[in-house]
Amino acid sequence: MRENDAPTPTESPSPFAFRALLREQRVWDTGDAGLPPFDPAQAPGDPLTLFHLWFAGAAAAGQPEPHTMTLATAGADGLPDARTVMLHDADDRGWHFATHTTSRKGSQLAARPYAALAFYWHAQARAVRVRGPVHPAPPAETSADLHARPTGALAAAIAGRQSEVLGSIEELRSTYESAWRRAERDPAAQAPTWAGHVVVPDEVEFFQGDAHRQHVRLRYVRDAADAADPGAVWRRELLWP
Repeated sequence: MRENDAPTPTESPSPFAFRALLREQRVWDTGDAGLPPFDPAQAPGDPLTLFHLWFAGAAAAGQPEPHTMTLATAGADGLPDARTVMLHDADDRGWHFATHTTSRKGSQLAARPYAALAFYWHAQARAVRVRGPVHPAPPAETSADLHARPTGALAAAIAGRQSEVLGSIEELRSTYESAWRRAERDPAAQAPTWAGHVVVPDEVEFFQGDAHRQHVRLRYVRDAADAADPGAVWRRELLWP
C-alpha cells in the first residue's frame, strides 16, 4: 500500500459509525479553484447552448466522465426507476442515449416514452436536469454511432441480454469473450436490439451550487403551443433552492 492510500474497509461500519462518516463528508471541496460564477440574467435564450457551455466547462475543470447521466423512467405500473447511462449527443433534436430494446429501461420506454435525465458535475458544483418525451433515433444513425466507438462497445451491444438474470460470472465472461471475438472479426456486425433514443425536452433546469447555500436554479420551459417545434421560444424562470 502506498503511504497516501486509504485502507480498504474490511467490515461494514455500525449504523452510528456510518452516520458519522456521512457527516464528515465535505460538500463541493474544489480547492483553490472555487466555484464558478453564474449570472442567470446573462444566460443564453435556449437551454442547449447553456448545456454545451457547462459541459465544456466541466470537462475543462477535470470532471471525471462528464458525459455520464442518470436516466429515470417509469414502466407500465407507473413506478420509477433510475440508472446511470452515457450521453451520446445533445443537439437541436434533444439529448441522445442508447440501450437494448429488451432491457428493463427499453421495456419501460416502450410502455411510457417519457424520461428525465440528471447530470452532476462536482468539479464546479453544477447539475442539469432534463425532462420530456422520448422519441426513437434513426436506426442508421444509432448503428453509425455504435460502430464509431471502441471494440468493447460493439461487443457489449452484440452480447445483449441486458437486465436478464445471469446464471454465473463464468457465463458472463464466456459470452463477452465470444462477442469480443466477433466484433474484432466483423467490425460492421449489427446488434439488432441496440436502439437509440432522444429525450425532447419540455423543461431543462440548471443548478449552480453556492458555498452559502444561496444556490442558483434557472429553469427553461418550452412553450406548450410549440412543444413539437425545436426552434420554439423558451420561457426562463428562477426557482428557490
